[in-house]
Order: sequence, then structure tokens, then C-alpha cells
Amino acid sequence: MDPYLPMPLPLSGLQFERLIRKVGPANRALARYDGLLQSVINPAVMLSPLTNREAVLSSKIEGTQATVDEVLEFEAGISFEGEKVKDIQEIVNYRNVLALASESLADQPLTLALLRQMHKVLMDSVRGADKSPGIFRLKQNWIGSKGCTIEQATFVPPSPLQLLDHLQAWEGYVAGEDIDPLVQTAVAHAQFELIHPFEDGNGRVGRLLIPLLLFRKRVLGSPMFYLSEYLESHRDEYYGRLGSISREGDWTGWIEFFLDAVVEQARSNTVRVRAILDLYGRMKTQITQLTHSQHAISVLDTLFDRPIFQSSDFVLRSGIPKQTVLPFLRKLRQAGILHPLREQSGRRSAILAFRELLNCAEGHEIL
Repeated sequence: MDPYLPMPLPLSGLQFERLIRKVGPANRALARYDGLLQSVINPAVMLSPLTNREAVLSSKIEGTQATVDEVLEFEAGISFEGEKVKDIQEIVNYRNVLALASESLADQPLTLALLRQMHKVLMDSVRGADKSPGIFRLKQNWIGSKGCTIEQATFVPPSPLQLLDHLQAWEGYVAGEDIDPLVQTAVAHAQFELIHPFEDGNGRVGRLLIPLLLFRKRVLGSPMFYLSEYLESHRDEYYGRLGSISREGDWTGWIEFFLDAVVEQARSNTVRVRAILDLYGRMKTQITQLTHSQHAISVLDTLFDRPIFQSSDFVLRSGIPKQTVLPFLRKLRQAGILHPLREQSGRRSAILAFRELLNCAEGHEIL
């Protein structure tokens, strides 16, 4: 099989009569979701459960087997063994990359240098750490069944000899404008995946690019629109649509799929964000009544930022004096807001969980 030759960007030959019916609804759905985000005082804290969920689902597409609660339990100090630790670390890295890139893109364009930096953080100390983290591939790779030859491959990315030319063209495209920012994001994501610039981790970097590009294009006020839930639940169609681009040049079909995904994910995200906001409002009233303290909001924000935690870590993150915060935590346990996953033993701190937030973010009971 010959290496794939990416089409020049912006694309020509798109069937606009098919796309025009989907571009409007997708933009309206995303605008409604962004309007809701704008009402969130501190989205990075209040909606951190959605970021954790995205990291888990994007990694799951690549075969990683870990859950949101396992990641938070690991960070709180609960021990795991073997492959589970590697799975969890991949998810933590994904979340760290999103934070790093979001900060960079607030006032800088998306560059190849940032891509390399993102990849280096993503692959740090996990499977694939031996596959040149932060370096564009220098050899030909291919995709297919395990152990297949290049002749048996289902897809062969561009030759490494032309790789930098294709990447520079991609960089120029995302820096410019196209007919619509959602269409541009769809094209940029797919072209990145087809160029396949790294030896490993291309899928996760490519999915990270979706909220980052929408943020950079000012479609979103914060990069908190995640498509991995939809892509994971439509995995076969997701890969099939990307394959149709390389085999048949069907960019229109891919963009239609992407726009449908935006509509559905915007609706799903809106339901979750509203549920989280409602929970925040109820907890604000309840915790204020329980503590009668000026620190009530700090307690609440610290719970939302990390809903599974060691009591000693809670003291550090909240900034509230230990002699003040520990009685607060006892009251929250007595009220049934916090549940113990591990009781205090000697110098070992208790590990507590804010179950209602975790279950709210997931849409079902996980703890």
C-alpha cells in the first residue's frame, strides 16, 4: 500500500448543499452550550469532573482501561498495581496536556512546537514513552492488524520525508480562516490523524485539538467542549469515516459526521453542566448552613476541584487552617455529603469522596 497523500487545505470539492443543512444547527447547539459555560463563575474548578471524564473516554478509545473514580482514588493515595497504574497515568497526562495547551492558546497560536510539547507531556512515563515523545516520526509507520506488513496495512500515513511539509501546511491552515470554524476544526482534526505525525499517541493529541481549536477560534469562551464521549460510543463509524477520507476522498461525509457529533455532544454536555450547576447551588446553601463560616465557598470549590481526596491534601488545597477545616469535614460526613473510602489510621489520612458530584458528572452511580 502506498503512503497516503494529504489533500491541500483548504479543501476543494466539498458538497456544500449537504453541509449547509448541518452547519447551522451545529453552530447553534454549540453557541447555546457556550452561553451556559459563560454563566459558570470558575469553569476550570466547577466543571473539572467533565475534564476528568474526557481524559478517561479519549484514552478508552485507545484501549486504556481505567475509570474516573480510579484516577481520583489514585491521586488521593489509594494504591493500584501493574497495568492499571499505567492506564491511570495516561489519563492524568491527558488532563495535564489539556491544561498546558489551554494556557498557551489563550494568547498564542497553535504551532508545531506546541504540538511537540503536548505530545511530550502526554507520553511521559507511560506506554509509548520509548517512541520518541515530542518528536515527529522519522520512519514510516502503518496501521493494521498486529504484526502485519506494510503491504497488509489498512492505512499507511505519509512518508516521513514529506512529513514536515504536510505539517507546515496544516499549521498554516489552522492559523487562517475557512468557511466555518466548526468545518475547519473537523478538517484539522481529520487531517492531523491522517498525517499521523507521531509514532504513538496521535489519536489522543488529535482529540485534544478539538476543544483547543474551538477555543482558539473564539467559538468557545473556555476549552471545555469534549467530543470523546460521542466518538467512543460511535467508534466504528468514527474510524470508518476517517478511513473513507483516505480511501475515497470523502471529506463531506466526515464533516457531516463531525457536525452531527457536535450537536449531540452539545446537548449531552448541556444536561451535565446544568446538573453540576444545580448541585453546586444546592451544596452552597447546605454547606453554608452547616458551617456558618466565611470559608463555605472555599470548601465547596475545593470539593468540586477534586471530589476524592485525603483530608490532609484538602487542607493544603483549600488554604483554610487545619484546625478550622477538619471540623468542617466531620460535619460534611455527618450530613452524608462526604463518604469515607479509607478511614484515618495513625499518620495515614482519611480518604473521602463527594459521591454526588461524581455520580452527577457520570450520569449514573459510580460510587
